[in-house]
Amino acid sequence: MSERFVPIRLILLAAFIGVLSGIASGAFLELLRVASDLQTDHSWLLFFLPIAGALIAWLYAGYGRSTAGGNNLILDQIHETGGYGIPLRLFPLILFSTIATHLFGGSAGREGTAVQMGGAIAAEIARRFRISPAHIRILLMCGISGGFSSVFGTPLAGTVFGMEMLALGGMRYQALIPCLIAALMGDQTIRLLDVHHSQYAITSALPELDFGSIAQVAIAGIAFGLASALFSELTAGFDHLSRRVVSSPIWRTAIGGAIFVGITLLLGTRIYSGLSLPLLTDSFSGADVPTFAFVFKLVLTALTLGVGFKGGEVTPLFVIGATLGVTLAGPLTLSADFLAALGFVAVFAAAANTPIACVVMGAELFSTNGVIYFGIAVFVAYTVSGHRGIYASQRVLTSKHLIESRHTGRQLRER
Repeated sequence: MSERFVPIRLILLAAFIGVLSGIASGAFLELLRVASDLQTDHSWLLFFLPIAGALIAWLYAGYGRSTAGGNNLILDQIHETGGYGIPLRLFPLILFSTIATHLFGGSAGREGTAVQMGGAIAAEIARRFRISPAHIRILLMCGISGGFSSVFGTPLAGTVFGMEMLALGGMRYQALIPCLIAALMGDQTIRLLDVHHSQYAITSALPELDFGSIAQVAIAGIAFGLASALFSELTAGFDHLSRRVVSSPIWRTAIGGAIFVGITLLLGTRIYSGLSLPLLTDSFSGADVPTFAFVFKLVLTALTLGVGFKGGEVTPLFVIGATLGVTLAGPLTLSADFLAALGFVAVFAAAANTPIACVVMGAELFSTNGVIYFGIAVFVAYTVSGHRGIYASQRVLTSKHLIESRHTGRQLRER
């Protein structure tokens, strides 16, 4: 095919990737709903979490091979010249493993699964159509955008996320239209499938934009950035410690699952298992939220992912941010649901190093009227969190700070 037709072909393939990502996300969200309901109705399933962890680790050790890298594998393939290194088996492996993690009560999310499924779909399409390495990168970014948009119902944030996730301080704008098309098609596909997303809203009046409210939002942003940094460091710490102490990935995940069960029994509640969506609902409805809910959700999610269970980080980060926002409503004079919304996007923004996408997400999910507050909270949190994050393969193109970082030009975290 002539080179002058390649952009048209990319657009068509981006749309195709978006549709397939939407279908995959729709099926995934329905399976996840069933698994979450079963876990809620049959609490005894929690005691089988160590066995589920051993099975997940065995599957990845025997069949997963390089797919264990997950989101980082996709980022590596985008940064490298090949792009064909994402096998289609990543799709069923991450789908099954995430559902198993949730069914048996592990604390994890869903974004990672949607992004990996979208990436696997994009890579397979690239192989089928023999796409050049330069354009494979764009299609993989489309897979990220399509997966993110369809699983959260945020097409504009999904568009930007697919470009911004790759590196700190730079976006590949040549992928803008393909990512937009993939994100829109993914979102529209989910809507046609009649799969619904959870809705949260700020019901209280937004504060007046003055120096007092700006200062309080900035203070909250500092807290959100510190929480994000703690989550990133703790997840990496659990990963490093568990690998050093237990060499077998099967035993490592099984023992980690047993520790999770023990902590959950000591806490005497199951609200930190799975997505913890009831905590999100309570954060916005004015119901009582435990003061240290954000700490328990942070620790248990870091443990779940750090020892080898599969799933995403984003929804748990939403919960951590929202519940932290409710806690901050005590010392600050801002409303709890307003701070919950700020924390919802700011903690995720700082952990994923995607500030622009998360400001857009705040506007899409909550209110365009509050976009300046989302911007303040997100940008402060992003800066405070430093050169840390949940995606080790992100490249640091420019430092977050005026002083050049030792990370500049390298991966975010050398593995």
